Amino acid sequence: MLNTSNNNKRKMIVINGGHFSSLAEFYEEVSDVLMKDTDWKVGTLDGFDDILYGGFGVFDNNEEVEIVWKESQKSKEDLGFKATQEFYENKIRQGKPFNRELIQQKLNDLMKGKGQTLFDVLIEIIQSHSNISLTLD
Repeated sequence: MLNTSNNNKRKMIVINGGHFSSLAEFYEEVSDVLMKDTDWKVGTLDGFDDILYGGFGVFDNNEEVEIVWKESQKSKEDLGFKATQEFYENKIRQGKPFNRELIQQKLNDLMKGKGQTLFDVLIEIIQSHSNISLTLD
């Protein structure tokens, strides 16, 4: 859903946590929302970061954007500890091109309660873009 008539002149983009329950489905949701009318689909964390720079998809480079993440609590649970553990374990099993030692360290941190979940990583990626504000709903 895209709404360009909000009061603060930012383009509003809505990610709906009710539309997905896995990282792969999150990528489908953001591809539909951020990349509609293009052939390119998000499929990695780096790819998600890349589209947030704008310039292709629904907003321009450095355009002021507000992302509203609806049902974010559901997403926090869906993309929490268990999903993150599976994500890291799959990367370790795959090996190259992934840095298995780095991923093992991230998994170890997660298991000790110190690491980021996938949800945390996605929030950090969004917040790293100064032209994007994020509202968790």
